[in-house]
Amino acid sequence: MSYIIQQSGFVIRKRYWPRFTGFFRKIWLQVLGMKVGAGTTLPQLFVTWPHQVSLGNNCLLEEQISFKFDGIRKPGPSIFIGDNVFIGSGCEFNIRLRIDVGKDSLIASGCRFVDHDHGIEPGVLMRLQHGPEKAIKIGNDVWLGCNVVVLKGVEIGDGAVVAAGAVVTKSIAPGEIWGGIPAKKISDRKK
Repeated sequence: MSYIIQQSGFVIRKRYWPRFTGFFRKIWLQVLGMKVGAGTTLPQLFVTWPHQVSLGNNCLLEEQISFKFDGIRKPGPSIFIGDNVFIGSGCEFNIRLRIDVGKDSLIASGCRFVDHDHGIEPGVLMRLQHGPEKAIKIGNDVWLGCNVVVLKGVEIGDGAVVAAGAVVTKSIAPGEIWGGIPAKKISDRKK
């Protein structure tokens, strides 16, 4: 009997409770301006400006994702996530300009996206300087392994794969497999 109670508690806590709380979280964030597509449920997130985030239909998001629009309030959105996208736990979108993630993409846990730098001019504190900004674009059906870092101005083509732990500083053509620090082409996906 205790086994059935224990299993029932686990199912309620892990399956039904997150859906219940996610329903109210979704309504609240939509009131604050976030665009959330049908079939997308929201776990606990960190969002600086909800109106800067647009999530597509049927997205699967894990907990502790950070959607950080790094700047003062302005019209949005600037963070666009396509339909059927998976985003793993602990991912961070640190965006000042714009990021587009195409549909059917897989973003594993711990990935980071940063579309800007700090300035490094001498004689002025670096924390007070704004550096270059350039949008990030992730194509459709892209797979990013755990802890990938994608930096400003990078475009990752449709069907590309980036190995875990890579730091992507250059654009990636469709169907290529990249890895390493800094990321380099390893091979092509076989057709």
